[in-house]
Amino acid sequence: MVLRSIVRIDEEKCTGCGLCAPACAEGALRIVGGKAKLVGDKYCDGLGACIGECPEEAIIIEEREAEEFDEEAVEKHLKEEPPFHTAPSSHPIHQSCPSAQLVHFQKPLVKKEKPSSSERGESMLSQWPVQLALVPSNAPIFENADLLIAADCVPFAYADFHNDFLRDKTLVIGCPKLDDYKLYKKKLVEILQQSNIRSLTVVNMEVPCCFGLYHLVKEALDTSKKVVPLRQQIISIKGDKKPQSGSK
Repeated sequence: MVLRSIVRIDEEKCTGCGLCAPACAEGALRIVGGKAKLVGDKYCDGLGACIGECPEEAIIIEEREAEEFDEEAVEKHLKEEPPFHTAPSSHPIHQSCPSAQLVHFQKPLVKKEKPSSSERGESMLSQWPVQLALVPSNAPIFENADLLIAADCVPFAYADFHNDFLRDKTLVIGCPKLDDYKLYKKKLVEILQQSNIRSLTVVNMEVPCCFGLYHLVKEALDTSKKVVPLRQQIISIKGDKKPQSGSK
């Protein structure tokens, strides 16, 4: 047993809608007796991909004693019982990850003249590289920095990313679903411990797995023992700002 982050379900709030189960790629959640259940601590990676799908805010990430996350056990578990399965008494759910569902937006075609060079927006990027896996933990760019941590998809979805988020900030990007979660957490802890970070801003998409980026940053901040203001901004898949979350 180790002290780690893991999901907890408030059964009083849970309605058994089943929307959380497809968001868990490890198959750690099932609907049993009309309520979402964590079928085993070792199957939950603590990423929190399920949180964004719960309409009742019945799922949180907590720190508690639990079995270590076991990738081999997850692989065996998924072979024995397909992911996103629900008990007969539960509501039916889609058998695919909501984050990967294809959506096509019909937008009105507006013909515009190509902007001149003087009218085009100026890049606010102040350093290279930007991928968290590639940036050295002790890079001087982090000293006294307002650090912006953005999910890979955000700059493509949000049109004014440079002006609204990147201006006067140091940027790192990553994907909590496809990249190495443990590596990113370790590197963020090192950055926080080795440099004076003035503020942290996390910008992630509204899809379930992307919420893991905020939890990753929060875990790293807690581990570092540093006190740094932490802000989260969520972007919808249509490119709009969602209601802003609080700070630490």
